[in-house]
Amino acid sequence: MKIFYRIILLVFLIIITPIHSNSAEKIEYLKTDWSFKGLFGKFDRSSLQRGYQVYTEVCSSCHSMKYLSYRNLAEKGGPEFSLEQAKAIAASFEVKDGPNADGEMFTRPGRLSDKFVMPYDNVKAAQAANGGAYPPDMSVLVKARGGGVDYIYSLLQGYEDPPTGVTLDDGVYYNKYMYGNKIKMANQLSDGLIEYSDGTNATVEQMSKDVTTFLMWAAEPHLEARHRMGFKAIIYLIILTVLVYFSMKKIWSRIETEV
Repeated sequence: MKIFYRIILLVFLIIITPIHSNSAEKIEYLKTDWSFKGLFGKFDRSSLQRGYQVYTEVCSSCHSMKYLSYRNLAEKGGPEFSLEQAKAIAASFEVKDGPNADGEMFTRPGRLSDKFVMPYDNVKAAQAANGGAYPPDMSVLVKARGGGVDYIYSLLQGYEDPPTGVTLDDGVYYNKYMYGNKIKMANQLSDGLIEYSDGTNATVEQMSKDVTTFLMWAAEPHLEARHRMGFKAIIYLIILTVLVYFSMKKIWSRIETEV
């Protein structure tokens, strides 16, 4: 019986123990309560919708999200806008299409099947508009940065005046959470910068959390389904362990113990 309990305890510990990175990064990031963390974590729908608003009104002028389509905004597990809302969002953007019958390109209102509109035509245009720096695509940015959501959340709130003795080139800003502390993106957030459609107070902290939540969903759109599958797998393993235990007990009960 002790073996059975040890197996159950081992499975449980493996599941709940977080995987720590071997990175030498020791900076302490800002902490917040992420609803999607943990075995039963789920995205906060309201936060996802607000995060999309922050991305659209603040980030999308420079950063693309080339792996997302407007239809994703209405899919289960994401912001879950209604189909009509998603259609209206898509139609609010002009999409380049063509060529038409005359061989010319044209613009039309966006459709659900369209990818998010890119802010620049190409990489060179993006670099030229940003002092030589290329604003990274945000589709999987959370997964591409060490520290994940905590890093992005902290970075958006980490702008400070440089310490004494630190000099910055023109167009470079000091951020205590940025690798090397120097960043070419200016501070984009300020209290009351946008007006949330649901009436939430748009503080820097709130906007940082909402847009980071949105970026987490963009990088892991099937996170909730994966959590549900993981829970089912745990139940299956527990049941299987119990069956194996009693099967082995029955088998060994037929063998007489030598005195």
